Amino acid sequence: LKEGEKIVVTGRYSVRGRVRNLAVEYFEAEGGEQLSTGRIVPVYSLGEKMSQAWLRRSVWRALEALEEIPDPLPETLRRELNLADLDFALRQIHFPENEAHLARALERLKFDEFLFLELRVLLTSGASALVGQIFEVREEDLRTFLGSLPFELTAAQKRVLDEILADMQSERQMARLLQGDVGSGKTAVAAAALYVAARNRKQGALMAPTEILAKQHFENLTRYLWPLGVRVELLTGSMKAGEKKQVYRRIESGEVDVVVGTHALIQKEVRFRELGLAVIDEEHRFGVMQRRALLQGRPDVLVMTATPIPRSLALTLYGDLEVSVIDEMPPGRKPVKTRLLTQKSRKDAYAFARRLIGEGHQVFVVAPLIEESDAEVMAEVRAATELAAEVACLLPEARVEVLHGRMKAEEKDALMERFRNRDFDVLVSTTVIEVGVDIPGANLMIIENAERFGLAQLHQLRGRVGRGGEQAYCILVAGDASRKTMQRLRVIEKSTDGFYVAEQDLKLRGPGELRGTRQSGLPDLQLGDLTSDVEIIEQARATAKRLLEGDPYLTAPEHQALKRELRLRGEAVGLREII
Repeated sequence: LKEGEKIVVTGRYSVRGRVRNLAVEYFEAEGGEQLSTGRIVPVYSLGEKMSQAWLRRSVWRALEALEEIPDPLPETLRRELNLADLDFALRQIHFPENEAHLARALERLKFDEFLFLELRVLLTSGASALVGQIFEVREEDLRTFLGSLPFELTAAQKRVLDEILADMQSERQMARLLQGDVGSGKTAVAAAALYVAARNRKQGALMAPTEILAKQHFENLTRYLWPLGVRVELLTGSMKAGEKKQVYRRIESGEVDVVVGTHALIQKEVRFRELGLAVIDEEHRFGVMQRRALLQGRPDVLVMTATPIPRSLALTLYGDLEVSVIDEMPPGRKPVKTRLLTQKSRKDAYAFARRLIGEGHQVFVVAPLIEESDAEVMAEVRAATELAAEVACLLPEARVEVLHGRMKAEEKDALMERFRNRDFDVLVSTTVIEVGVDIPGANLMIIENAERFGLAQLHQLRGRVGRGGEQAYCILVAGDASRKTMQRLRVIEKSTDGFYVAEQDLKLRGPGELRGTRQSGLPDLQLGDLTSDVEIIEQARATAKRLLEGDPYLTAPEHQALKRELRLRGEAVGLREII
C-alpha cells in the first residue's frame, strides 16, 4: 500500500461502541482491474499459501493471453441447441458481466459435462448402435397371455409392456431398464416379454444375483408360462453336476424355452440354441464382465431393479439404457406403516413384536450396518450374533435365528427356506436380506441404528415385509437422536413412495454414496447437479445418442475436436481408451 493511494476494500464491518472496524478480506487500487469488487466475483477453492486475489489475477491474465478458445462442439450443433460458444462460456463463468451471461455460461459448461459423460457411457457399453433381434408381436399371443393371468395388469404395467414390445419389434437391440418398487409387478411384465420371445421360437434367460431370488423367479415364471406350453428350467450353482449336464443339454438342443438362474447361466458350458431375450434382475449386483457374458449373440436386454433410482441418476449411471418405470402398485396392496423410535422407546418395538408373534406372524430384525472390509465383516457377524442373543432375551418365548454375510450360499438358502416354512419366528439378519427375499408370513421389520443406512436402502429393507397381503409394519430405531438424523429418517416414516425417497437420498448423500459404495464410472461433477439438472441431462443424452447413431466412432471430420476432448476427459478419470 502506498500513502495517498485510493483503494477499494471489502470485508466484514462491525461497530463496538465508538470503534468502527473493517476486517479486510480483499483490497485493490481504485480504477485498476477490479476483480474483487464492484462485480460478480468468482470464489475459488484455494491451495495452501494462495489468496483469492492472487488466483483471480492469474485466471484473468490467462484468459486475456488466450485468443479464441477452440470449441469441440460443431457450430451447427451449438446453433441447433442454442448453446453459447465455449470461449464465451469460459470467460463468463470466471468474470461474468451480468447474471444472464453467467446463466448462459453455466448452461453450456453443464451441458458439456453431461454430454461427455453420456458419450463415455454409450461407447464403453458398446450399445450405441447395435442391431438386435426383431420379434413379431401378435395380438392373439398377447390376449392369450394376459387372459391367463389371475389378475389384470395395472395401467403402469400396460404402458411399460408397450414400451418393451415396441423395442422388441425394432431392429435395434433393446437395452431397457425397468424400475418398479417391490410388489409393483415387474415379473409379470418380464414374463409377457419372455412369452413373446418363446412364440418367436427364440430362447429367453433370466439371471438373478442369488439362488433364493432365482428360485422365486422360477416359481413365478413357471406359474405364468408353463400352462401356456412354455418350458421353464432352473439352473443354479448348487445343483449336482449330473443335473447341470442335463440342463446344459436341453438348453443347447432348444428343448428349454426359458432358463432362470444365477451366475451359473454364464459358465462356458451353457450354450443357447438361439438366445433372443436376456432379463437381468438387480443388475448392479453383477460385475460388468458377468453381465456381458450373458449377452453373446446380441439378445434384446431387459434390466430390472426394485431399487428406486432418481431419473437423473438413471440417465447417467445407465445412460446406455432406455428407462421404464412402473409407478403404480396393484390394487389392494397395503402400504407398510412405518414408525421412528429413539433408543429410549426401543423396548416398545419388541413389545409390539411379542404381540404380533403371539398372533402367528414372523419378524425381521436388521442388525446395524458396518462398512465392509475383512476386519469389519467379522465385526458385522459379531454384531448380528450379539443382537440375536439380545433379541432372544427380549422375546424369550420366540424362536430366534441369525443370518449374516459370512454364511455359505447354501446355508443362507436353507435358513431362508426354514423361515418361509415358519420353522422359527424371528430372523436377525445383516443387509443380505435387502433384495429378493419373499417371506409371506413376515409383517414386522425392526431396523436397529437406522441412521447408519441410506434412505433408499431402508426403503428396500422395508419392502421385505407385507408380502402376504396383511397389514405390515416397519420400526426404525435411531441410535442417534440428533435433529438432523431424525429429520432425515422422517422421510421414510412419512413416505412409502420409493422414487420420492430415492430423490431425497440423492439430495442428502450425493450420487457416489447412493447405494453405500461409490459407483465406478461416474466422476465427480464440477458444475452439474444431479438433483436439479434433469432437463440438461436429458438434452445431453439425446444429443449423445443422435451423434453416435449417425457416426458410431466419431470418425467424421466435424467430430474430430469432439473426439479429442472426449479422450482428454476419459484420461482424466483413468480411461485410457474410449474410441
